[in-house]
Amino acid sequence: MRPSILNPLFASAASLPGVGPKTGKLLDRLLAEGGKEARVLDLLFHLPVGVLDRRNRPKITEAPLNTVVVIEGTIIEHRPPRAKGPYRVLIEDETGDVLLVFFLANHQWIEKSLPVGARRWVSGKLELWDGHRQMVHPDRILDAEGLAKLAPVEPIYPLTEGLSSRLLSKAIEGALARLPALPEWRPAPALPSFTEALRRVHRPQTPEEIAPDAPARKGLAFDEMLAGQLALGLMRARARRAPGRANAGDGRLVDKILNTLPFTPTDAQKDAFAEIRADLASEARMLRLLQGDVGSGKTVVALLAMASCVEAGRQAALMAPTEILARQHFAALGAFAGAAGLRLALLTGRDKGSGRAKTLEALASGAIDIIIGTHALFQESVAFHDLGLAVVDEQHRFGVHQRLALGEKGERADILVMTATPIPRSLVLTYFGDMDVSLIREKPVGRKPIETRALPAERIGELVERLRGALETGAQAFWVCPLVEESELLDVAAAEERFADLRQFFGDEVGLVHGRMKGRDKDAAMAAFAGGETKILVATTVIEVGVDVPKASIMVIEHAERFGLAQLHQLRGRVGRGAAKSSCILLYKGPLGETAKARIEILRESEDGFRIAEEDLRLRGEGEVLGSKQSGLPGFRLADPAAHGDLLAEARRQAQGIVAENPRLEGENGEALRLLLNIFERAEAIRLLGAG
Repeated sequence: MRPSILNPLFASAASLPGVGPKTGKLLDRLLAEGGKEARVLDLLFHLPVGVLDRRNRPKITEAPLNTVVVIEGTIIEHRPPRAKGPYRVLIEDETGDVLLVFFLANHQWIEKSLPVGARRWVSGKLELWDGHRQMVHPDRILDAEGLAKLAPVEPIYPLTEGLSSRLLSKAIEGALARLPALPEWRPAPALPSFTEALRRVHRPQTPEEIAPDAPARKGLAFDEMLAGQLALGLMRARARRAPGRANAGDGRLVDKILNTLPFTPTDAQKDAFAEIRADLASEARMLRLLQGDVGSGKTVVALLAMASCVEAGRQAALMAPTEILARQHFAALGAFAGAAGLRLALLTGRDKGSGRAKTLEALASGAIDIIIGTHALFQESVAFHDLGLAVVDEQHRFGVHQRLALGEKGERADILVMTATPIPRSLVLTYFGDMDVSLIREKPVGRKPIETRALPAERIGELVERLRGALETGAQAFWVCPLVEESELLDVAAAEERFADLRQFFGDEVGLVHGRMKGRDKDAAMAAFAGGETKILVATTVIEVGVDVPKASIMVIEHAERFGLAQLHQLRGRVGRGAAKSSCILLYKGPLGETAKARIEILRESEDGFRIAEEDLRLRGEGEVLGSKQSGLPGFRLADPAAHGDLLAEARRQAQGIVAENPRLEGENGEALRLLLNIFERAEAIRLLGAG
């Protein structure tokens, strides 16, 4: 149950004075997701993105041009338009005069607002037109009473069509009036309290008060980060309290696998496996994130971890986000696992009938050591004989609940999650703060650098000719089609169109794969490309993660300007896996914006996924980088990881201290912290507190 003191914040925004049903629907569209209602809290968390500074109130002749000013003057005359011209009003003070200009305006309203002989204060930008000062459509026209109420610094908010800034500001004022008196939850408050910070940000006295480094903004960012870190800390403490089991064997299977590998693991791989094995050997339950750049060899480390678990007499599971990737893991790991005598099986949503029933039976009886599959693995019908380790690949594609659901399939199973998307440190703490982290920054010996070039779309004919020459020497190429407005159907249409175009030049040597194909057809297209029957594979971003075709040495990314940096880096990582020199061609449609230019420049300069991830965060923001907008991960609303990254470490430190000293959040300070968790809607942590 949410504490009743917070009820005013979770009331509908439509309940505020002056917000009728029509405005309420506009607020829903602006602030709420998925058909929900906007609440008072959503208004308070809708922070300004700029200000109108109306503190400059000069005499007319001293007023600077192209800057917002408030000028005082007497209305001298009205000049109604001839034909379709603008309506003009002359206003003057003792130093000079200004023409106020109104296009397509209501004449009666102008006459009423600016009566001849009256004194008025007008706000707007002055400009010179034909040698005369003018102000087009002043944003405020005020008498003395109106001037007294005018905020010297007015916040500017993001809006939606049909919602005026005045209506939104009025609703936010109503929301501020509903703020209850809340107790302080920070152990050592050096910044304005939560309620004080909200008031300062929405009623700034200077433009600096809304800047990311202003005390009020930092206070709100810290509170949001503290809520997140406290929730993760409570979840982790709960997972830690649940006793684990020692899941590491004697090393005999691991040694067999190491002896069959055609390469020597890198030092980074060895270190990561040592950390994981220490967790497996411990009685505490493992919850670990394994981060590695594209092609750094995480899957081999996962196989060694799973073999270690099988040595201890238990089973392991590897869950991948797509069927293509699950089948590829099964094929890639099969040879090494088979040499060690490990019994592997595959389970995806496509498996039906007696084949599926046999797999499930073998899994339940313990006749399968390692199962590889998609999210089909955590369906209710899937039962393990004794699951000791759950490995989740491409963690950011799954929510926290899904990874925990797979872990619950076994008695106190250890959990290892992997990602080939390097995640900036600030986001690791935000989203995976309940985990230990292992990093593989080293590339395997022999991985060749990939030459990255950018080419304008008009030169596509030249690219096709160069491709023809490369294919004649035995090369193979991926051709990735653009992201189209977050629509899978449109993505597919773009891929099918490019497939048809390239078939005219290369005939049957061109294959096609996209997410809406039947699984069987996808497999056949991938197999034909991997076997060299087709030389060019046209694809949507379905091939982004994990697909491994060592002979492919050319990656063409069409409309590269539409992709994020991390995604471009992932796609580029599909090549450079074999002996041939590899290249990546970024086809772009100009003119490029500054962000797109920066992305392409960084990609050409660097193959370090961790550096690229930090740049991606700087350019796009955390919701885009981790896909939290699509996946339901809790993105920040008040904090900006790029600006407030230094606060995150302190929030984590304080949260750890709280969990250690007061894990049930009892007493006065505990009650205040429960309010904090409720305000930032960390329901899972609150549920755990209730469950003891």
